Amino acid sequence: TGAARAVGLILPQLKGKLDGMAMRVPVQDGSVVDLVAELNTDTTLEAVLRAMKAAAAGPMQGIMEVTEDPIVSQDIVGNPHSSIVDATACMMLGPRFVKIISWYDNEWGYSSRVVDLMAFASGLTQ
Repeated sequence: TGAARAVGLILPQLKGKLDGMAMRVPVQDGSVVDLVAELNTDTTLEAVLRAMKAAAAGPMQGIMEVTEDPIVSQDIVGNPHSSIVDATACMMLGPRFVKIISWYDNEWGYSSRVVDLMAFASGLTQ
């Protein structure tokens, strides 16, 4: 997927450190990211989810959401967040490897970020 390559352009320190693929399923909207990351220190899933919830309530408010409800692609259609972390599907694969499952509406979430960018560029938000 082009999104994985684009991350390396935006965050050069991640260039060559991640990859991705897209799978098409017969739904109109709704996509999922399956991210596996190696961390610098040992941690727990609870600590990772706590950090994500803090980010969703703080600097990523309106962009990221964390849900503990079981969800499927249809549940996130029309959701303006760019990342809806599915806490029930996330897991630790080892003391330093975490698997994060995050959903997004590939049309509505993107459109919401374009609106945010226009508001920022016009000086309406900081």
